[in-house]
Formats: sequence, structure tokens, C-alpha cells
Amino acid sequence: MTRSPFFAAVISLLLATLAVAEIKSITISDDSRPLILLQTFGFTQTGHVTISVLYSSSQDSSRTGFYLVEQESVLLVDIELQQNSSFCVLDSHYVHHFDQSYQVTSPGYYSLFFANCAPGTKVSMKFKTEMYNLDPNGSKDYLPAGSTQLPGLLFVFSLCYLTFFGLWVYLCYNKKQMIHILVAALLIMKSLSLICGAEVKHYVKTTGTPHGWNIPFYVFQFLGNVLLFMVIVLVGTGWSFLKPKIRGKEKTLLAMVIPFEVVSTIASVVIGETGPYVQNWLIWTYIIFFAEVSCWVAMRLVIVWWMCSLRKTSRKTVKNLGTSPFFGKFYNLVFVYLLFTRVAIGVFMLNETADYKYQWESNVAGEIASLAFYALMCYYMFRPIERNGFSDVEDEKEEEELLQIFDLEEDQV
Repeated sequence: MTRSPFFAAVISLLLATLAVAEIKSITISDDSRPLILLQTFGFTQTGHVTISVLYSSSQDSSRTGFYLVEQESVLLVDIELQQNSSFCVLDSHYVHHFDQSYQVTSPGYYSLFFANCAPGTKVSMKFKTEMYNLDPNGSKDYLPAGSTQLPGLLFVFSLCYLTFFGLWVYLCYNKKQMIHILVAALLIMKSLSLICGAEVKHYVKTTGTPHGWNIPFYVFQFLGNVLLFMVIVLVGTGWSFLKPKIRGKEKTLLAMVIPFEVVSTIASVVIGETGPYVQNWLIWTYIIFFAEVSCWVAMRLVIVWWMCSLRKTSRKTVKNLGTSPFFGKFYNLVFVYLLFTRVAIGVFMLNETADYKYQWESNVAGEIASLAFYALMCYYMFRPIERNGFSDVEDEKEEEELLQIFDLEEDQV
């Protein structure tokens, strides 16, 4: 149990961008945990923490209380607890124990804990926490140091996607296919989610709460993720270019993606609207990981099935489609995008723990990668032109043969 706060603090750092408020009302009911991680926050030299206790069942304030600890010292506190099981963390010289408020004088990335040093005692509490830095003009900034740039950056990226959307509509106006309409919907959903995300960060920065902007943010984020998987799967299997309708396996896959995205969105809401103080909070982080991985694995499987189907066609068709450099580029593009945004960004954020003031760089890197992915996918690969990599079927015989293969595969399902 003494190690879990350290790992919870690390996970909380990785998921800090999902948090939607830095003024939190927290309720703890009959909780016997010795340590409860409440929040993490990046402070400047003008940082403040304020706790207003509305109700507490604890009678011994010397054995229970709040403390603040720098991220670098969390592991050292864990070592102290491991060496002496009866040691009370409130007595550690690595922590800052306080009752109602604390002024941070040393900049750093801190974790706020509640400690219960009375074994077997259950505590019930209701309190409100405020964590903020003071700007040079004296106003409160409720975003952690390292995230204060996010409102403006997210708004700029939303304008980029709006520009993409306008150009896409212009290019596709007279030559559109169904897949082009889906791509347009994907671009507008991505832009709207970024606009709402910028508003969430703006209001959290100035007031500490999102003022309801978190609700449309979750909605547009969910729709954008579903559309992204739909576009990748449908384009990757030749729909709208080669196949006139969605077939059984694609329908099954799309029916799987939506529930996984619903689960992922619910987990994001729980993580963003609560915090690590909720029991079994870490399970929700694993649920997000499982849902995202499941969607991407299913997407890759259906693309592999498509490539195997192509190999059953004539040599000429395989030459035109099955080994098409265009299709290989698309498959590699999706793989690199997944690898960078799901793995590399997480590793980058872990490396940024020591220099918390530049955590915004991970958000910028992720959005730039997404912009590059959308630009390549939309304007280089799938813009409406007379011929592209998916329209190299040169005669009706090839197309008929290809559709027969799909019909045969459909009958085998």
C-alpha cells in the first residue's frame, strides 16, 4: 500500500491534461487508506494551496492531515515508510504539513496527499481544495505551471483544422464521394473539440472550473475519435473507391469500435471530473489503455484481412492494388501516427517530470503529429483527383474480379 501513492502520482502526471478543474470539492467516506493522493500541480514561486474543510470525522489532528510533497521526494517518502511501518508520514522532513493553507516558495511539481496515521481508523471528510499560482498582476492562475499556454495553443490548432475543413470543402465540392464527406465531418469534429478544449482550459485558468465547456468537449472528442476510426477502416479497405457498400466484416468492426470509444470516453470523464483520491481510480486509466489498444488492434486486423483478400485476385490486380506503394504508405502512416501519439508522447511526458514547466510541449508535439497525419491523409492521399492509388483498377474485368473476392469472403463470415 505504501508504494501505490508513488505510482499514482506518476500516472496522475501523465493524465494531467485530462483534468478539467483545479478547484475541487472532494468527499471521502469511511476510508481507511493511510495515504490518499488528492491532486498534483506545478507551482511557481508564487504558488498557493488552500483547503476548506466542511466536515471531518477525525478527532486527532496530530495523526491525520494534509501535506504537500515535491514529485522528486515522493519516492523518498515511500522509502521511509518501507523502512519503518509505524512511521507517520506527517513527521517526514520531506513533506510540508499544513492545516488550511500553504504558500509555496520553492517552484516545483507537487503532490497533495491526505495522511491517516491511525491504522484501522476510517475517516469521512468533505472539503474543497484550491491550487493556483499568482500572476505578476496579482491575479490567480489555476492552471499548473507548464500548462498556462494551452488555451491559446489549442485555439490556434482549432483554427488550423477549420482552415483544413474550408480547403477540403473547396476541393471536394464538385468531386466528392461518401468518404470525402466523412473526412469533412472528422475535420470539423476535431476543430470543435479543440475549441471546446481551449475554452475549458481558459475558464480553468481564470476561475478554476470549466463552466460547462467540459460537456461539449467530451461529446466532440468522442465523435471525433469514432469518425477517425471509421475513416481509417473504410479507406483502408477500399470503401467508396472500390467497394460500393460496407460489407459484413467492416460493419462488425465498426460496431465494435463505438462501444470501445464509449468506454474510453466514460473513463476519460471519470478521470477528468474526479481524481486519484477515488478508490480504484487507477483502474480507469487501465480501461482507457485497453479500449484504445483494442480499437487500434481491430483496425489493423481488418486492414490485414483486406490485403490478404487482394492477394487472391489476379496477378495484374495484385500489381495494381495489393502491392501498391500508395496503400503501403497509408498503412505505414497510420502505424507511425499510432506509435507516436500513443507511445512516444507518453514517454516524452515522463521525461518532462524533472522540467515540469515545459509539459505543454508534449501537447504541442501531439497536435503537430495529428496535423501532419490529417494533412497527409487528406491532401496528399485522398483529395479528389482523376486518379489515385485506390483508383488504379483499369478495366471492368479487374473490378468484377475484385468484387467477387469480397463476395466470397463475405459468404465465409
